[in-house]
Amino acid sequence: MSGPSLAGAAFLAAPPLRAVLAALNGDGEETRIVGGAVRNGLLGEAVGEVDLASTCLPEEVVRRAEGAGLKSVPTGIAHGTVTVVSAGVPFEVTTLREDVETDGRHAVVRFGRDWARDAARRDFTLNALYADADGLVFDPVGGLPDLMARRVRFIGDAETRIREDHLRILRLFRFHATYAKGPVDAEALRAAERLRAGLDQLSRERVRAELVKLLVARRAADTLVEMTDAGLLTRILAGVPDLSGFAHLARLEPELGIQPAPMRRLAALAVRIPEDAERLRVRLRLANAEHARLLALAGARAVGPGLSAPEARALIFALGADVFRDALLIAAARRGGDPSALLALAAAWPVPEFPLTARDLMALGLKPGPKLGAALASAREAWVAADFPHDAETLAGMARAAAEAGGGGPSSR
Repeated sequence: MSGPSLAGAAFLAAPPLRAVLAALNGDGEETRIVGGAVRNGLLGEAVGEVDLASTCLPEEVVRRAEGAGLKSVPTGIAHGTVTVVSAGVPFEVTTLREDVETDGRHAVVRFGRDWARDAARRDFTLNALYADADGLVFDPVGGLPDLMARRVRFIGDAETRIREDHLRILRLFRFHATYAKGPVDAEALRAAERLRAGLDQLSRERVRAELVKLLVARRAADTLVEMTDAGLLTRILAGVPDLSGFAHLARLEPELGIQPAPMRRLAALAVRIPEDAERLRVRLRLANAEHARLLALAGARAVGPGLSAPEARALIFALGADVFRDALLIAAARRGGDPSALLALAAAWPVPEFPLTARDLMALGLKPGPKLGAALASAREAWVAADFPHDAETLAGMARAAAEAGGGGPSSR
C-alpha cells in the first residue's frame, strides 16, 4: 500500500542518487530507497547513508552501473548486495530477498521480485518503508502508523524474528533509544527477555557495534534501565552498570553543549577500576584505542570539579586535555559539582612542552646514564608542581637544583 511522499526532500534530489536510480530503473526493473533514509526523511531528521532495494539481480546491477559510467563493488554479492559508487558517494544496492533458512546468526536467502516478501524479512516495521524515485512511499507491513507514533515494533511474531538473528534484541533497544517514545513494546520486551541467552551466540564485534550506537542515542539512559530490568545489560557487560551516573552524564552533556561520545558513556556506565576496562576489552572486543581510553579514565580518579586551577593544569598535562575532560564529566555526573570552569580551562590552556632537556643538565656536569634520567624527571616534577613556569631564571634554578641533587652542578667541576 502507498502512503505519503518524500518529493522535495534534499537527499532525494542529490545528483549522485539520481544517477544511480536512473541507471537501475527501466526495462521492467525497479529500484527503491529503503530503510533508514525513508524513515528519517519522513521524521524530518538527518539522512546519512542511502540504501537501495532492487528487482535487479546483482549481476544486472553491476552491468547497468558500469554501463552508466558508475563504479560497482561486489561487497556482499552472495547475499545480493552490490555497492554502487556515484560521484564518490557509495550506495548499497540489494536485490529483493526472502529468507530460506536461519540459525539465529546468519540467514540463507533467495532472490525475488516481491516487495512485500522483501519487507517481511526485515526487523522492524519502521525499517520496512520504501520510496520510489519520485519520492512516493510504500508501506507493505504497516510501518507508517508505528513511525508516526514513535513505536518500535517487530514485523510479525517477535520471538520468530529474534530467533532468526539474536542481534535483533540489541537492535530493538538501540532503535527504541533513538526513535521511540514511551516504554519498549511489550511483546518485543517479553520476547527479548525469554531469548536473552541467544546473545551469547553473537560475535563480540556485532554486540559492540550495536552497543556503542545505543549508548549515544537520545533516550539511552531510560532504555538502559529497561535493559537492566530485563536481565540483558548485566549479561552483555558481565558487571553491574552505574545507571545513575550514566543518566546524570546524559543530562549534563547537552547542558554544557558537549556531544556524547561512546567511550565516555561506556566508562560512565561500566568502568571504575582498570579491571573493568580489561573485562570490557575482552567482552566487547574493543579496539586498542578504545581500551586505552577506558584504562586512562579508570586511572583518572583524581579528576573532579573541586580542583584548583594549578591542580587541573597538572592533570591536563599528565592525562591530555581529552581524557581530562571526559574524566571531569564523569566525576561531575557521579559526585556532583559544576565542571564548567575547568572544562573551559582545559579547552583554552595551551599545554606546554617541558622546556628543559638532558643537554641542559649535562651542561651542568651530569654524565649520561641513570642519574641524568632521574635528575631530568625530578626537574620535570618540580616544573609541574610550580605550575609550569617559563621564565629563564626560574628554569635555570630548577636545572641547577636537579643537577646538584644528581651529583652535578658547581661542586662537580
